[in-house]
Parts: sequence; structure tokens; C-alpha cells
Amino acid sequence: MFEITGKVVVITGGCGVLGSDMARYLAKNGAKVVVLDRIPEKGAELVKEIKVAGGEALFLMTDVLNKEVLERNRKEILEAYGRIDVLVNAAGGNMPGATIAPDKTIFDLAIDDFKKVVDLNLFGTVIPTMVFAQAMVETGAGNIVNISSESALRPLTRVVGYSAAKAAVTNFTKYMAGELALKFGPRFRVNAMAPGFFITEQNRTLMTNPDGSYSDRAKTILAHTPFRRFGEPEELLGSLHYLISDASKFVTGTVLVIDGGFDAFSI
Repeated sequence: MFEITGKVVVITGGCGVLGSDMARYLAKNGAKVVVLDRIPEKGAELVKEIKVAGGEALFLMTDVLNKEVLERNRKEILEAYGRIDVLVNAAGGNMPGATIAPDKTIFDLAIDDFKKVVDLNLFGTVIPTMVFAQAMVETGAGNIVNISSESALRPLTRVVGYSAAKAAVTNFTKYMAGELALKFGPRFRVNAMAPGFFITEQNRTLMTNPDGSYSDRAKTILAHTPFRRFGEPEELLGSLHYLISDASKFVTGTVLVIDGGFDAFSI
């Protein structure tokens, strides 16, 4: 049920902290991984690493907000592998202007940055889904995994733009599950993963002080996490494996929460 050998898996944001771990893991377990990102140096390095370890990988430079670029990516992938089995929409991120500092209010929000964060996280999921799902429809089956967030489930202080965008990703996930299954059949599935708190390059300045110790915000998060620790990137991999394998073949429209109990805990 959990066999993924030979599956062609496309990962947007594949050079990020979480995306690159996903790429390494899936290649190690027999998938043919296509890494899509906008940093060619990192992409080439990641693909080389995967191939040295005996895996199969291809890097393509992309722009998740540019449909024409994504369509060129699709053409190259189909020329290389003949089909696309899985799309993992891992591209995303935040911007300081779309957050509210402790000494600021909603009236200080930088709307342009808010729009950029929504564009990257929401439209950076919608547009790749449109492009790559079309290839899936042509072959009669497909599986899409979006990356939502804990902040889509519970409003978190400060991260207003990112939270709003990820909440929209969650809603889009559920919509697309019905859209594809009803119109193209039960061999099409769309789910999302909602990671809790993982320290990445994007949030490191929020979570740690210059000396590396935890910030007050990080301490508050840990106080509300029953596991009393942050997640490790590799702890997302088993959930991803489950969602892209036949072990979850009757699962669609769901959001799998990986958060050490944060969402379940109140006081």
C-alpha cells in the first residue's frame, strides 16, 4: 500500500528547508522527483546530492506565479518522464510587512506586502495546480498535496497575511478535492498537510534571539504544545508518504495536522 517507487513527483519550492527534505526522502524511496524552484544553484546542488545517493531527480527553474513558465516546466517534465503522478505545492513564505510587530497595530499593516504574501502562498498554489492537474487529467489519475499551516487553523498573533493566505489554501484544497473527483473520477485526490511549528529560515528571527536562545514567542508556542518542542522537518515525511501512496486512496479533501498537539491543546 505504501509503495511509491516510480511515481513522478513534482515539488514546487523544492529547494526550501521542507521541500528539499521531501525531495531527498521521496527519491530515496524510489520516486522520480522534479524539483521546481527559482534558485538554480541550490537546485543543481540538491539534484546532484540525490543522484549521488542513487536517486532520480530533475531540477527546473520556475516561477509559481507565472503560468507560461509553469507550462514550459510541464512540457519538459512530460518529455522526460511521460506523466506527472503527484504535485506537492511546497512553495510559500512570509514577509515582515505582512506581519504586525508587537509595538504596531493592524493600521500599520503594509498592504502591498500582504498582497505579495497572498500571491505567493495562495496563487502560488492555485496556478501550479491548474497547470499540472491538466497533465494528470490527460493520463487519468493524479494526486495533489498542498502545504497549509497551523496558522490556517487558529489565528496567531502577528502573522496576519500568511495566516489568511494559508486559510485560503486549506479552503482551496477542499474545493479541488470535489472539483477533480466529481468531474474526472475517483482516481484524483487533493489533500493538505498543516505543519505546526518548525524553525526554518523564514521564521528563525521570530523564534530565536541573536544568541540562538528561544524568543518569548517561541517560549509561548512551546507552552501551548503538549510535546514541548518544535517539529523536525523529517517528521513531515511519513505523512507525505502516506498521502501520496495507495495507503490513503480513499482520502481526499482532508488536512493532516502535524503539530505536536498544538491545535488540540487549550489550557
